[in-house]
Amino acid sequence: MGSMSTAVPESPSPSALQQEPPQGPASRAGRSRKALAIPLVILTLAVGFTGMGYQAKLGEVQKNDNAAYLPSSAESTKVDKEAEKFSDRSTIPGFVVYQRDGGLTAQDKSKIESDATAFADIEGVAANQLGSPVYSDDGETASISVPLVAKIGSEELDGDDLLANENKVIDAAEKDAPDGLEIYPAGAGGILSAFIESFAGIDGILLFAALGVVIVILLIVYRSPVLWILPLTGAILALGLATMIVYFLADREVITLNGQSAGILSVLVLGAGTDYALLIISRYREELHAYQSRWAAMGAALRGAVPPIVASAATVCAGLLCLLVSELNSNRGLGPVLAIGVASTLIIMLTFLPAALVLLGRWIFWPRIPHFDQEADLATHGVWGRISQTVGRKARLGWIVTTVALLVLCLGFTQLKDSGISNIDSFTNSPSAVQGQKIYSAKFDKGAGAPLVVVLNADKLSEVIDAVSGVEGIVQGAGAVCLQPDYAKLAEVLSSGGSPPAAQACLPDALSVQPKDGRTLINATLASDYDSTAAYNTVERVRAAVRDVPGANAQVGGQSALNYDVLHASARDRNVIIPIVLIVIVIILGLLLRSIVAPVLLVATVVLSFGATLGVSALVFNHVFGFAGADPSFVLFAFVFLVALGIDYNIFLMTRIREEALEHGTKAGAIRGLSVTGGVITSAGVVLAATFAVLGVLPLVFLAELGFAVAFGVLLDTIIVRSILVPALAHDLGRVIWWPSSLAKAKE
Repeated sequence: MGSMSTAVPESPSPSALQQEPPQGPASRAGRSRKALAIPLVILTLAVGFTGMGYQAKLGEVQKNDNAAYLPSSAESTKVDKEAEKFSDRSTIPGFVVYQRDGGLTAQDKSKIESDATAFADIEGVAANQLGSPVYSDDGETASISVPLVAKIGSEELDGDDLLANENKVIDAAEKDAPDGLEIYPAGAGGILSAFIESFAGIDGILLFAALGVVIVILLIVYRSPVLWILPLTGAILALGLATMIVYFLADREVITLNGQSAGILSVLVLGAGTDYALLIISRYREELHAYQSRWAAMGAALRGAVPPIVASAATVCAGLLCLLVSELNSNRGLGPVLAIGVASTLIIMLTFLPAALVLLGRWIFWPRIPHFDQEADLATHGVWGRISQTVGRKARLGWIVTTVALLVLCLGFTQLKDSGISNIDSFTNSPSAVQGQKIYSAKFDKGAGAPLVVVLNADKLSEVIDAVSGVEGIVQGAGAVCLQPDYAKLAEVLSSGGSPPAAQACLPDALSVQPKDGRTLINATLASDYDSTAAYNTVERVRAAVRDVPGANAQVGGQSALNYDVLHASARDRNVIIPIVLIVIVIILGLLLRSIVAPVLLVATVVLSFGATLGVSALVFNHVFGFAGADPSFVLFAFVFLVALGIDYNIFLMTRIREEALEHGTKAGAIRGLSVTGGVITSAGVVLAATFAVLGVLPLVFLAELGFAVAFGVLLDTIIVRSILVPALAHDLGRVIWWPSSLAKAKE
């Protein structure tokens, strides 16, 4: 493997060897270094393993509902806030669906009727909003509206509590159910519970899957039965440190954490940690051939490897922190969460790993133990030496062919369907809530149970009701657009033996909400599924209609509006953040390489690789995986990871090329830089791609798509862009690539 720093002389000079500290256990320098290294290893082990104890507690501080994603400026968030004046409880609509092929039996109906009463006693169910059983026209299906309590006053229920309450409802429905009666959750509550359940255990599943992948790759790379333990231990310690920091920040609501962020954190830390370890260990192995003292060899290794690793980590962190300008709370939380992960990885890999390597001695590399033998210059040997010579001989042809090939792959981008997908299409498997929702949508009014909620000035009530009633996509007829029920009063009527109101009519004013501070609420029933494109189009039309009512000051919320606002905030974030990330990375590269031309070219190559990745991803998603589409945030997430991580490998390569160019000229430096970095960067790319591919083990389309795109993109960057395109461009352009620095004027 190659290294990441200045060129290694063919052998150290006698004077260099004489300057090394004396060898042997009695060495004062050796004892002082051990005195520092041993406590450092103990401290990092203690902090890291203590932090891993918080891994299982991350679920306690996660927020996985749509409202937690949105900023306070979103219209649906404002509606939700106003709606709190009319009730001290916020709920999530949900249903229990019963089905029997051939028709429900009398025993089935008796069970369903008793469940409608029993659900009221379950903790976490909004008992005053429970519905009576509704039967389908064909007699095969029944449903009961069972809203879940999401918020009581200012106290929000976390995801684990919501999932537990939904499971209690389904358990109660399944208890003593007649044989053959199928029971499913449905509605927003059921789907949300399915999402939460998918994230439950995400840290453990992803962690163990990623660990297994990393162990296999490290065994192949190092061909050592013991060496792989150190980088893997370092990565686990880094994850522990990051997890502990993230937990405390999320617990204090400094950042927003969701299951998606927690899962990606594990993958990113393991991948980046292994990458940094590969670079340090490769350089250390190289220096052990040049120095008798392990301490001197590690010192030389760190002098060479630390600058590009720090620059790489800084670039990734800067790119991730650009997410702070996002409108979505989830994105604003994701940036700091992952930046903390990268920073923690950097700290552990630059402290624990070097100290442990030196303390354990050369035997850790067994059976390929590097000895002090003044090995010849590595830049002209091995497979990567031959590859780099070929790239140098055919540089212009190489960068032209690869550029054209990448542009062709970009064409597939036109087939990317990133306008969003429905909740039932968001799973790679078929959880019971998805099955229940499909049955419910086929047998009952699609928009029932998840109406649009409109807040308005009470004196404009009739005008707003008329405006909303006339909107395409709203159910026509009595009972479709009404004042919101006062569920507390309704519960009193029912508990005193009163009859439930007719399902197809608005409630009388006495059972409806009364104005608060001159404002009131109406519900409007959608004619389509609450999470469909048709529903989102209706949200747009209703908002336009109520804005046209003078003096109403009406705003539209509800579950569909929440989803709609999340989608539009995602699209806005994509359009705003991507240019910011590019500008930040160009500036950092310019400072690092002291050039204008090189950073612009490097970013251009990574963007080209990103476009090619999206093109291939679109074709695979549509024609191989058969996904219904992609979330608008997919492009943003893929961009941030691919550009930030893809630029890593270019940093490792170009810093080495620049160092070699100082001594050998740019053209020779490009060949030598590729030769000595080829093996280690390729190994690092394979590790990172494999860890992100692990996201596919979770049953969520978004994570499967993100995992594929990042894995494919990293491999494309590592194998094509970094191995051919960038070195070929550097070789063909020569010293011009360093303009306007003094290196641009140096002789080749």
